[in-house]
Amino acid sequence: MALSLFDWEIFVLISALTGLVYAGVQSYLLLRIPVTEKKPEEISRAIREGSNAFMRRQYTSIFTFAAVLAVIIFVAFYFSSGISEAWKLTLGFLVGAIGSAVAGLVGMNISVRTNVRTAIRAKEGLNPALKLAFRGGTVTGLSVASLALLGLVVFYMWFHSPQAMVGYIFGASLVSLFARVGGGIYTKGADVGADLVGKVEAGIPEDDPRNPAVIADNVGDNVGDCAGMGADLFETYVVTALSAMLLASLIIVNGSIYWAKFKGNAIVFPLVIGGIAILATIIGSFFVKKNSNQRIMTALYKGLIATVIISAVGFYVAVYYLMGGNLAIYVDTLVGIIIMLVMVYVTEYYTSERYSPVAKIAKASNTGSGTNIITGLAYGLQAVFIPAIVIVSGIIISFGITYFSLGENAQLGLYGIAVAAASMLSATGMIISIDSYGPITDNAGGIAEMSGFDEKTRREVTDPLDAVGNTTKAVTKGYAIGSAALAALTLFAAFKTLISGVFPTIQIDDPIVVSGLIIGASLPFFFTSYLMNAVGKAAYSIVEEVRKQFREKPGILSWTEKPDYGKAVDIVTREALRQLMVPALIAVLTPLAVGFILGPEALGGLLLGVILSGFPLAIMMTVGGGAWDNAKKYIEQGNYGGKGSEAHKAAVVGDTVGDATKDTAGPAINPLVKVVNTISILFVTIMLYHYLFHI
Repeated sequence: MALSLFDWEIFVLISALTGLVYAGVQSYLLLRIPVTEKKPEEISRAIREGSNAFMRRQYTSIFTFAAVLAVIIFVAFYFSSGISEAWKLTLGFLVGAIGSAVAGLVGMNISVRTNVRTAIRAKEGLNPALKLAFRGGTVTGLSVASLALLGLVVFYMWFHSPQAMVGYIFGASLVSLFARVGGGIYTKGADVGADLVGKVEAGIPEDDPRNPAVIADNVGDNVGDCAGMGADLFETYVVTALSAMLLASLIIVNGSIYWAKFKGNAIVFPLVIGGIAILATIIGSFFVKKNSNQRIMTALYKGLIATVIISAVGFYVAVYYLMGGNLAIYVDTLVGIIIMLVMVYVTEYYTSERYSPVAKIAKASNTGSGTNIITGLAYGLQAVFIPAIVIVSGIIISFGITYFSLGENAQLGLYGIAVAAASMLSATGMIISIDSYGPITDNAGGIAEMSGFDEKTRREVTDPLDAVGNTTKAVTKGYAIGSAALAALTLFAAFKTLISGVFPTIQIDDPIVVSGLIIGASLPFFFTSYLMNAVGKAAYSIVEEVRKQFREKPGILSWTEKPDYGKAVDIVTREALRQLMVPALIAVLTPLAVGFILGPEALGGLLLGVILSGFPLAIMMTVGGGAWDNAKKYIEQGNYGGKGSEAHKAAVVGDTVGDATKDTAGPAINPLVKVVNTISILFVTIMLYHYLFHI
């Protein structure tokens, strides 16, 4: 017997709750593992306290801004659309903001408790530490994906209108932007400052307890790579799924028997994809095991491949029962999976020590920091091309096959692209699990160093785990950026449909549209310039503080005096929060200004411009930065003179540049693109009224 739409919605709800329960059980089992050594526990507690202090102050700033914006949204839509629309959009905005914040907190809180347990377990060998770190990552991955899916299905079951849920994706996008920007500035300000004074000036190792910035550096891994990443991927999940639902609800095709019958199913289909993916991720997590001769990444990829295969089978079942067995829709889901896998592979190729780009950047370090930076920049630029071709191929294939299969209608072709984007969600839980492994192992390596663990444990266990963590974090950013491009294209299609009653077409040779395109293409550059400057200012503050402590407490370097870790944590916290607001305002105000001053056509051009420049810029920054980082680690393994050599010093400088691009500026472009698109859709009706009133 065929399932009703309500049955499918219940299935999605049960899947989301199952993911949360599984994450809760894994968290319970993880926290039951005792911390048996005093020194690592003290260090972990200091990292945990610093992380919590930053998050409290950051979220106070975020929700103050969000509360003001919620009032503006309610008032604006109360007068333009009535009380019903106003409260739905405002409630959605607040719930989306809270959901994104909770996702970030979940990621951070499990990481700061798994790090010390992973460090201690590292004494038993590589595989035990890997299993524990990945278990911590699984808690984050399933929690984030399940929370996002739960919010979507509950709201849809309540409102049964994707348009009424636009506030939800805007709230999630806004908090994601804040979390990525604030956490990114903090983590890289602390990291760069600690490296410049510790490694370059004082000549002490990374994570040396004599460095006053070492705790701030480890705090940064959690507030940036865990809290920021959790909020970012929550938002990516929500926006990608809801943009497909929104487009499906807006498509009107007269004369299409298929669309008349399956339109309601097409709206729910992205949620069903997410529900299947949650269950596939739970099963896939059991496949992450490292055999004696396998690479760490291979062990992690086994879980990813298992998840993808199970999802692909589940998607066929969903297409058969929900979408009438339409083969074109199923192919669209496979296209999304293939795009994701290629993005993962390309990112690993350019950032892993196994391949030539990292080795060549390391080799270039022999002739100084200048050639290191030039070579790293070259590979970062090169890394853009293949993902671009993959995304374009996916767009053409998914559009074309759906266009011809469902009646040669362009809107239905766009729905094919939306399905491909939604199918990339099949890997979200597993991708986040693999990503969260990175900061956990990074912190574990720092705790092992500061606790004085033996050289063999650090060299054979925590260092290799940390090096792979750099690649896993880069993979996640590439995945998020790729899905952002497809989701943003879907959002643009929805925006274009919403304004089609007044502007049937957006002509690319129209001077107004071209003006919007230029502004939009310039926006990611202008936005990231503030973030790069902010990292520089935060790093400068840390450098000055560490130098001051070395001057005033000369016994620090000889182990006779203790550094003041808390002072460095407080300084970088204040600096990161001080720099937070301007980039957020740029993202929120620019589309509103263009829409109300130049009109909806110009805003359509801006949305395209942001996508066209934001995608390659984000890839270049994140992949290039990851390559610089692992080139440094490649040298630290003993190549080209090893630690302390001239090549190593040059590589540290390159890594310093890459830190700001890969963990602050590049990842923040993803929520920037979403915020610009979602706020445009949210306010487009008011913009149209304003335009018609003034012409």
